[in-house]
Amino acid sequence: MEIILIPGLWFDAALWDDVVPSLEAAGHRPVPLTMPGVGEPAETSSSIDVSDWVDAVVAQIDATAEPVVLVGHSGGGNVAWGAADVRPDRVARVIFVDTVPPPPNSGISSFEVVDGVIPFPGWDFFPAEDVYDLDETMRARALSLTRSVPARVPTDPVQLSSDRHRVPTTLLMGAMGQSEVEAEVDQWGPYGEEFRAIADVTVTKIGSGHWPQFSQPERLAQLISTAAGR
Repeated sequence: MEIILIPGLWFDAALWDDVVPSLEAAGHRPVPLTMPGVGEPAETSSSIDVSDWVDAVVAQIDATAEPVVLVGHSGGGNVAWGAADVRPDRVARVIFVDTVPPPPNSGISSFEVVDGVIPFPGWDFFPAEDVYDLDETMRARALSLTRSVPARVPTDPVQLSSDRHRVPTTLLMGAMGQSEVEAEVDQWGPYGEEFRAIADVTVTKIGSGHWPQFSQPERLAQLISTAAGR
């Protein structure tokens, strides 16, 4: 199975370096992506929005003869869901890593723009539950991999219009399993409505912070492989 790995904000394809070998060992064909404009100055990235990121994923789907699995981490979940919306018949499953399916016209979040781009805001920006399992060595390594993102991408609304809800979906959540999500989902507003609209959706707890690619890469790969069907 071809598994397209979509990073969230501030990371490129290298985010998945420790996950790829285990997926390959399980017989999959992982394809980690670097999204348009990542690490580029405002002069070349100011016109890039989330639709360009979705288009990049759709292009990879179209380059593959068989159905694919999309894996979206964090803000990359918006991109994965947008691509599944465009090619629902070509996507065997969407796997969200510590994020949830976005409703139509929702953005990722807002961050400070510096020199026309959005740099990584630093580990202190994130709540403790996101980073508790990243030791100093992991943080230093991850920080060295961070890149700026185009200013428009985090706030740009994802456009959704087709029958994406019939695409099988898995949520791999850092701290929540199926029962925890089911207990809270009705309080999520439009996000809860989006979750409820999916015909086939399961939730699995990773037992990690927000970046299991660094803290638990082998477990993350195993959970992705299982969700993908192997």
